[in-house]
Amino acid sequence: MAELRWNPIIKDWVMVVSNRAKRPVMPKDYCPFCPGSGKVPEEYTVLKYDNDFPALSKNPPEEDTPFTEEAKGLYKVAPTYGKCEVILFSPEHNGTIHGLSREHMRKLVDLWKDRFVDLSSDEKIKYVYIFENRGEAVGVTQPHPHGQIYGYSFIPKKLETELASAKEYYEKTGKCLFCDIDAEEKRFGERVIFENERFIAYVPFFADYAYGVNISIKGHKSSIARFDDKDKDDLGEIIQNVTGAYDSLFDTRFPYMMCMHNAPVNYHENPDNYYHFHIEMLPPMRGANTQQFRASSESGAWACCNPSSPERNAGQIREALEKYLKGGRK
Repeated sequence: MAELRWNPIIKDWVMVVSNRAKRPVMPKDYCPFCPGSGKVPEEYTVLKYDNDFPALSKNPPEEDTPFTEEAKGLYKVAPTYGKCEVILFSPEHNGTIHGLSREHMRKLVDLWKDRFVDLSSDEKIKYVYIFENRGEAVGVTQPHPHGQIYGYSFIPKKLETELASAKEYYEKTGKCLFCDIDAEEKRFGERVIFENERFIAYVPFFADYAYGVNISIKGHKSSIARFDDKDKDDLGEIIQNVTGAYDSLFDTRFPYMMCMHNAPVNYHENPDNYYHFHIEMLPPMRGANTQQFRASSESGAWACCNPSSPERNAGQIREALEKYLKGGRK
């Protein structure tokens, strides 16, 4: 079974893809992303790899709808149309994103942009979501450095909410909500982690993850499709610095979710004036060995609770960044 099912309570789609449960368990010493596996080229730097067990497909199966005739006004289904891609960061099995050379990192950013633009050319796709899951704490079973891209046929609820808030703020003030948040964080200063010419990284005032960091472009641009060469170089640098700081925080490979927020594509209006490119870094840990669980309040009521101080944690990440930078990098 593979279909989208509509949740009428929160007005959002759920991907029901039972065939993903049939994904095989890989042999202990086998990695499909390593050269020599037979699944990838013998030589590559960064690589787009079509997901072998995608949740979304350009040729989705017909919906198999198990509800009564009377429920048609209540329930609805749609095909799981879209695309799921894996982005391999490096051929090095135990590598890290912050361990890449600057030149290598730039190739990764170029690939992200190229895939965003290419997936956007399909008018059925409405949102292109670039992300990385890292570490067993977020369910990752394959340590080889990689991320993913989903091309959805709908705009996911959180992104839809962001878009509506940004538009409302723009209509009221004539300004970009994200630009104003960035300016306030820079003005206050205590929560800023790092900035370069084009980007700023900070623990936001309203952080719900203990060590959550937002990375935002300083010049107002709505998506990675708008980036020039300097934008791409500086984005690579700041991502590497934040992830390097994470690993230096507790001297361990710190798990995180890297969530890239771009404007929707093939949208009914142009959101460039009010939407703003940013990345949410969401680490599911509040200490070296202590997980920050998304329990009943967070998951059931969407009422988040940060068990620590954003200002204090920003200071800890800044210290970790200094440690990482002093240790040298490629």
